[in-house]
Amino acid sequence: MQSYSNAGNFSVSGKIRSALLENAIFYGSYLTIFGVFLIYVASTMDIDAGKLQVIGVTASNTWGLFLLVLLLGYGLVDIPRRQWHDSKRGHKLSEVYFKVAKLSTEKSEAEEGLEDVLEDIKKAAESIRYNNPLHKHLDTILEKCPNNFQKRIRNRDDYQDYNEPSEMPTEKMLVRLHKTVIQATRNHHRTQCQWNSLIESAYELDDIASNEGSTDHRFRWTFKQEHGIFGICYNNVAEWYWLCVIKPWLLRLLVVILSVFSFTVVWSEVTFFVRSPVLSLFAVFINLAKANYDYLYIEITSFLIITYLCVCAYYTVFKIRIFNYYYIAGHHQTDENSLLFSGMLLCRLTPPLCLNFLGLIHLDSHVINAKHLPETAYTAIMGHMDVIPFIARGFNIYFPIAIILLCIATYFHLGSRCLHCLGFQQFIGDDDMTTDLINEGKELVRRESQKRQRLEDGASRRKRWNERFGDGIPGSKDSDSDESSVPKYSNRNGKISLPMIQEHTSDTTELLSDMEPIDYSDHTVQIDTLDRTLETQKSSSYQSSGPARGSKFSTNKTDFKKPPRGIFDDV
Repeated sequence: MQSYSNAGNFSVSGKIRSALLENAIFYGSYLTIFGVFLIYVASTMDIDAGKLQVIGVTASNTWGLFLLVLLLGYGLVDIPRRQWHDSKRGHKLSEVYFKVAKLSTEKSEAEEGLEDVLEDIKKAAESIRYNNPLHKHLDTILEKCPNNFQKRIRNRDDYQDYNEPSEMPTEKMLVRLHKTVIQATRNHHRTQCQWNSLIESAYELDDIASNEGSTDHRFRWTFKQEHGIFGICYNNVAEWYWLCVIKPWLLRLLVVILSVFSFTVVWSEVTFFVRSPVLSLFAVFINLAKANYDYLYIEITSFLIITYLCVCAYYTVFKIRIFNYYYIAGHHQTDENSLLFSGMLLCRLTPPLCLNFLGLIHLDSHVINAKHLPETAYTAIMGHMDVIPFIARGFNIYFPIAIILLCIATYFHLGSRCLHCLGFQQFIGDDDMTTDLINEGKELVRRESQKRQRLEDGASRRKRWNERFGDGIPGSKDSDSDESSVPKYSNRNGKISLPMIQEHTSDTTELLSDMEPIDYSDHTVQIDTLDRTLETQKSSSYQSSGPARGSKFSTNKTDFKKPPRGIFDDV
């Protein structure tokens, strides 16, 4: 399914063929490793159909247990630490600035990549005419492009006599181009949505930081926030107390609770194989409930343990990022390939997580070597991993002890520091590069804030202008017609004048187009009044200069009327 979703072929059969070829290469390596492992087991013991099934389950659960320990080692530490950082506004705001600067580079690369792909599509469209058999494939490619680019390409004149191109695209070239444009448009759309989300988060955190010292205890947003039906009870005062006082302390209390849970999980993972005395805290809790036959307590305890294990493991799955190929993006921007990869990981983690839970509460008899314990329903179906001695008596019991090393490495950011040394930008507070990226992100957020403020100011000015001088209500039914899209206003003398309103065409002309509209109600001059004034001035000048025409000098002064003021204000 992953290869099928990314295939650039234009037919279903072509996509299936391409997916099968890629999966044959990928799973062929897995099959080779499993074959070597099977040969080793066959040389040490007799194998029948039942044992072969157990070997397959054992191999799957062993790989899942390996992943589970790695994921738990990160999630058990990062989840409480994340809540602690969220309670500190300054740290979280600096981290958002860092992400903005980092995403800015990725956003620019996505835009440049999309422009390069669109240029290749334009060249292919110039070569493929309307009567070419490959024109239908070109239409399929154009459907993945932005709408304005589609209109520009499809509105060209196909009947014009062009020179014969030097190279005619083939179907294989179009398949590669189709695959490239799918990835380019997906990356561009995803980075744009992530950019908007990060900018909104930066606005919110900046407003919270600036309102914490408010003396009247009223929260004031830089940009208006809509609260919907909760706006009646959730006013500015309640919002200030929640965001600036109550929420940080609740997060700190949550940090304490999560830290206790994480310590309990780590201790139980390290000591669950010790049968006597019982050192696993989860096993102690279950044994106390078992002694009192309190089934409700057993169900609640088991539910809380499994829930926290799942949260810690799956949280890490959602945080995994393998370059730009596999990672979960917010706001429904995750591609099909990453969704399938994450779903595959979740399916592989569930069986070993259940077996690990049974070992933590001492209900897996083959782990703690208690033969008198009855079989659970889960182990009766899945079986035990005691066919291979090395895995049964060594790896599955003692490998979870490595979780404490992973927790220590996560606490001291060893992974992030190693990636930082290799050139990958990571958020490390005591580093010069991190400080530079934080300052860069702060400047980018400031520019976006000014841009948004100009847009809102221009929209509010136009709204006030339309409400004051417009004939109709903005957004009415007649506003879609050509005539009503240009509003007309009348001056005091009843003459019609048109406002000089200019729409935004691009960011370059944004400052010029956001100027105040000219009010013609006071300065619009009628054409007929101006003509009569000029005619009166001309006749008066002619009459006054008539008697002095024969003389060289004239003592009579020509009396001109003072022209009306403001007639050139609109020039």
